[in-house]
Amino acid sequence: MIPREQLGTAKVPGGAELRLYRRGGDFMIVLERNELMNSRMRGSEEALATRTIARLRDAAAARLLVGGYGMGFTLRAALGALGPRAELVVAELVPEILAWARGPMAALTAGCLDDPRVRVVAADVADAIAGAAAAWDAILLDVDNGPDGLVRAANDRLYSREGLAAAKAALRPGGVLAIWSAAPDAAFARRLAQAGFAVEEEAVRARENGKGPRHVLWFARRR
Repeated sequence: MIPREQLGTAKVPGGAELRLYRRGGDFMIVLERNELMNSRMRGSEEALATRTIARLRDAAAARLLVGGYGMGFTLRAALGALGPRAELVVAELVPEILAWARGPMAALTAGCLDDPRVRVVAADVADAIAGAAAAWDAILLDVDNGPDGLVRAANDRLYSREGLAAAKAALRPGGVLAIWSAAPDAAFARRLAQAGFAVEEEAVRARENGKGPRHVLWFARRR
């Protein structure tokens, strides 16, 4: 087996240490013993973008907020599905994530951060949501392992009643709050509905070829 090579570390504000590894042509981002991201498993992250955009009224000129860059799978898929007048704002709290994207993972990034439709802000996506009113056609959240997260305790506020109310206020009428999760969460699904969203839940395989573990996507539309 090819040995795993550590390429870098990053401290998550209010959280633990992330480590970037490479094994052959594959990359992994690990938190303690938990593998958060793997470049071989991108199917559900891409689906978060494409299935959200398919639900929008005007993908040609949509305005999206993407919470967490990760390995860029969601951003790249969104760019491929949106029109030339679209705007995407990526809120990424950990600067090393972006340094890795432009450094050892540059081939994987494929220039998406330099697309003229993209603007990157060094910010907590919760703050970007709270500072907006009817500003977004879609908000895409993949900042943790889902509502029962691992990376950062402060992310819990995104999934609270107050956080969902803030997200709803930040969306334009008909806008979509899309959330990625590693596992189902019936209590959170009920919370979304109680917040006044029209909710759809889909199970998606982790790999592009339809294999791998099942992840969960929620699409919550502002009525």
